Amino acid sequence: MNCASPTDFNFSFKGFKCRGGETDVHAHGWGLAIYEGRGVRTFHDPLPCAASPIADMVSSYPIKTLNMMAHIRYATQGAVSLENVHPFTREMWGIQWTFAHNGEVPKFTVPRNPQEENNSNNFCGGTTTDIPLLGKCMKAVYHPVGDTDSEAVFCAMLNALRAEFTTLPTLPVLYEAIQRLCCEIVRGHEEKTIFNFLLGCGQFTMFAFSWPGSRDGSKVWNGLHYLVRWPPFSTAVLKDVDYAVDFSKTNTANDRVAIIATKPLTTNENWKEFKKGELLMFSNGLPYSKPYELCQVERCGRGLSSRAIPRGEICPIKFSYNIPKLLRETVCQALRHKEGDQKVWAERAVDLGCGSGQSGAQFRQCVKHLTGVDLSPEMAEEARESSCYDRIIVGDAECALHENNQNGQEGRTWYDFIFACDLFPYVEDLQPIFQTVRKGLEGKGGTLAFSVELLDESLNESNEEVADPGFVMQSCARFAHKRWYISQLCKEFGFHELLRKESTVLRQHCGKDVLGALVVLELPPSEAV
Repeated sequence: MNCASPTDFNFSFKGFKCRGGETDVHAHGWGLAIYEGRGVRTFHDPLPCAASPIADMVSSYPIKTLNMMAHIRYATQGAVSLENVHPFTREMWGIQWTFAHNGEVPKFTVPRNPQEENNSNNFCGGTTTDIPLLGKCMKAVYHPVGDTDSEAVFCAMLNALRAEFTTLPTLPVLYEAIQRLCCEIVRGHEEKTIFNFLLGCGQFTMFAFSWPGSRDGSKVWNGLHYLVRWPPFSTAVLKDVDYAVDFSKTNTANDRVAIIATKPLTTNENWKEFKKGELLMFSNGLPYSKPYELCQVERCGRGLSSRAIPRGEICPIKFSYNIPKLLRETVCQALRHKEGDQKVWAERAVDLGCGSGQSGAQFRQCVKHLTGVDLSPEMAEEARESSCYDRIIVGDAECALHENNQNGQEGRTWYDFIFACDLFPYVEDLQPIFQTVRKGLEGKGGTLAFSVELLDESLNESNEEVADPGFVMQSCARFAHKRWYISQLCKEFGFHELLRKESTVLRQHCGKDVLGALVVLELPPSEAV
């Protein structure tokens, strides 16, 4: 659980603890890690959570926190004993790190037969010196106390981070490093790995990663889901016990809580499942994954805090790819507007996938009326709080085309400028968006601007036997699109290309630059019929 203001976890824990041996099979121990300032309060018990006196005590003890995690264990590696109970904790850089994991990690799994003993990629269980080293680590400093693959992975990740950084990493830097380690842990065992974890690093920040799957012989799907509970609050009904709370009577307008769980805890709320390979950072009760939004969280003072290691540069150039700023500069160049000019050159604009509002802020001075659209209600609310939009819509691109008149009747609206900063990597087939954008610009014609991650491989378009959709899901749960696919959509929907900047570094992944393109298209008035 990650919160905007100090919040107790009694409601969620009341249902969660039932899964520890009563409504589910996770009866091999349980644990809690609760951040309080620089400290972390922990509770561990090898008894089933549903039958634990300590769990009963904690469930009625209203501890308020900004960041916490709980875990109920189903033992697949290691004995049922206290040392194997999650969450695990370690101090690094003067910060308390916590870790809880669900799944199996073959790269760190104790061999089950003699043939596996010779596999150097496996943790051989005899001594902790056999644990694989990750990243730039040459010598382990952190070692597991118990004998689970989960604790071994946690120690290996900390060893790699400690080896890589001599100054305290900022959030976008840390995000990229953790994402790189996740890819390394999964690589070579993609089919057998189930790697879902929570990683707490201080009182403000929680990372969550999901590589879901089912164990051999099991139909149970192990993944991660999350929910953001925010104003206006309503009643939530627990799934595992007959209990409900009307949060409109207990919470304030300043409260916002993100809850991450293997399976949804409530029956009447909109939980979202993590995509395979998706890494999210939670802070202030919200999920983040875009580098420029992570930079903003850092600038707001919610980054890592340490008295033991000097702070790194707040926004290093190689990690500060500001896609909204780069796209604005590209649009100004394409439309031949002087950069920094205060002139308004668009009557009505819409920001597709507006996120927290940083993209809208870049174009605000150029637009007379600006609409922000986002599928995420919590992101839309944060965009509304930025005060840079005239209208905020929770929904997809099609929703932006509809507007109520003074009589409350819905009608079509038009735009002369539509832009999407870092939206297309979250969409596989772009055809519906192009179709919607064309409808939005049909009134008078106009401009479409967007960023897109490009796939390196080429396609021989003359080969009709090759069935290629023109896009592919990357290991980081983002889509890359092919050049011919973008060009084909432009032609299909009557757009003329004004400017395309390729080989633009949009972000980093696995230590490498991710290249993409900034594209500015025009729908001429003659095409806007």
